[in-house]
Amino acid sequence: MSMRQMNVLVIDDEAAVRQIVADIVRNAGYTVDTASGAAEGASRLVRGGIDVALCDIRMPDGDGITLLRNCRDSGIDTVFVMVTAFGSMETAVEALRAGAHDFVSKPVNREELLHRLAQIEAMRGLREENRALRKSVGGPGANRFVFSSPAMLEVERLAGKVAPTDSTVLVTGESGTGKGVLARTIHERSLRAQKPFIAVNCGAIPETLLESEFFGHTKGAFTGADRTRKGLFLEADGGTLFLDEIGELPLHMQSKLLHAIDEKSVRPVGAEIARRVDVRIIAATNRDLSAMVADGRFREDLFFRMSMFRIHVPPLRERPRDLRDLIRHLLDAGPAGGRRLTGLDPAAEELLHAYAWPGNVRELENVLNRASILADGERITLADIPAELSSRASLAGGTPVASGVVGDLRSELRRFEAGIVYRTLDAVSADRRQAAQRLGIGLSSLYRKLEEFEREGLGREADSRPRDN
Repeated sequence: MSMRQMNVLVIDDEAAVRQIVADIVRNAGYTVDTASGAAEGASRLVRGGIDVALCDIRMPDGDGITLLRNCRDSGIDTVFVMVTAFGSMETAVEALRAGAHDFVSKPVNREELLHRLAQIEAMRGLREENRALRKSVGGPGANRFVFSSPAMLEVERLAGKVAPTDSTVLVTGESGTGKGVLARTIHERSLRAQKPFIAVNCGAIPETLLESEFFGHTKGAFTGADRTRKGLFLEADGGTLFLDEIGELPLHMQSKLLHAIDEKSVRPVGAEIARRVDVRIIAATNRDLSAMVADGRFREDLFFRMSMFRIHVPPLRERPRDLRDLIRHLLDAGPAGGRRLTGLDPAAEELLHAYAWPGNVRELENVLNRASILADGERITLADIPAELSSRASLAGGTPVASGVVGDLRSELRRFEAGIVYRTLDAVSADRRQAAQRLGIGLSSLYRKLEEFEREGLGREADSRPRDN
């Protein structure tokens, strides 16, 4: 399958580092763009088309981890590789937890960097092949997830009703619940499906660039405007403009946005004549816009304009019926670049069901993606799941780990595993062969684990009941 060249964005405030890294990437055959800081990087990323961002963590106008989180929240699927100062391991770990693919240390080693890019390119190729295969076999929407919870069935019903209309839609819900996916679904079921769907995170655009990003500018309109830019409204002309996190827009921009929607026209910065535009607006937020209106932080007239038709997407913890099917769906979709796994070991599955998923579906997808990469066999095991999930599951009131006090993550994960094994033995009246079958491990592995638990002092007190301290 032919595949377009991978586009890389280098974001670093140090000109020398930026140039060195860009040259390494360009000489390896990739397309390269550069940004001198977080603000310029955000402006470039929201325009789309960037496959990989090589992003410095500490910059004078912002930090790379915040930029990464903003991109994830807006549905931008650019792969981030963080560039960090030597020895800043805590910051690098924080970046990985925020969704970074990997990190490299300064000074950047050429071979190490190209190895990371080659891995990403291979993964990207497999994903595109998988996506093309699913499309050719099943046609559009063939791999669309089918919800079973009543709450999400109602969401789908409402989306189906409003999609054929031109009504503005406001989608509310916590971060990671899939508001962007719902917006795209509404677009694909509308009469505008063959026209552009342009998504933008309103909180990811620097305030000084908002008007230019939304409405465009003429060449020479301001310093740095070396070419004419259409802007998001004109790029979405005839289609749908998805305004994610609309509550992040400052008041002066809310006024300009309302005027553009009502007048169906925009005037690029530096232009004398307004241009007509036909755009359907879908907005989303994880904030309480009603409270913001009461506090004077969001225009009441824009709120009423946006909320002509509202759809609330409930958090994953409120619809456990969807969780098991979502896990299966995400594994079938090949979260590790097309690699197909048969499922999860019972212990790993129990942990995923005990966890409250504060990051919702996006967090679930990230955890399964990482676990799928780490898995040695055809199934995800407990060891492939991030250790902190067991502690958080316990603290959130899910399956308790071992005690009321959370120790280091490795110890807590071990206690959690021991508790599952002992509860399984109790459930089968200590029949170890049957317990091994239920746990999805060999009998010899079960004996080995029991011996290890005893040596580590993890007897049956590691079972599911927390103790007082």
